[in-house]
Amino acid sequence: MYRHFFKRFFDFWISLIVLICLSPFLIIVTIWLHFANKGAGAFFTQDRPGRDEKIFKVIKFKSMTDEMDANGDLLPEAQRLTPIGAFIRKFSIDELPQLINVLKGDMAFIGPRPLLPKYLPLYSEEQHRRHEVRPGISGWAQVHGRNNITWTEKFNLDVWYVDHCSLWIDIKVILLTIKNVLTSKNIVLTTGPFTGDN
Repeated sequence: MYRHFFKRFFDFWISLIVLICLSPFLIIVTIWLHFANKGAGAFFTQDRPGRDEKIFKVIKFKSMTDEMDANGDLLPEAQRLTPIGAFIRKFSIDELPQLINVLKGDMAFIGPRPLLPKYLPLYSEEQHRRHEVRPGISGWAQVHGRNNITWTEKFNLDVWYVDHCSLWIDIKVILLTIKNVLTSKNIVLTTGPFTGDN
């Protein structure tokens, strides 16, 4: 009952309340990023597979500029990552616009992290099961290693969550997420091949 009804009910109302409460802060960050990113904009959107592998556009704060070299190629990420970009990544502030995705029903607060669509053909049949639920802003795999475990381990944890989804598991993930963010635990300020973050 929780997974099929109450989880979405809680996600909708909590995301709406949090968005309203955080709106002044989100506006300030948006303005700050608009100038820091040198015209590249404050938001970053990208296609991601959601529940049942339906593609949606995930929304994040943009942490890098779009500066290019003399040949028209993007500069290395380390050179494009701004100080505020590093700050919002460190404290996962760049994830906050995904509250809009939660409100719309593309995502949930807790669930497997949505990865890039081009990697879907590489999943095993068991790994595809991570898409039986809505993807989340945080998830069981993120609070059990995040960037410090292998992709196989992450996928195994994602499938475990699908099979054990409950209110109590979600509460535990939320509490562990808050703890990890406050202590900057398991947070790496570089992008990975499966994320495509910007």
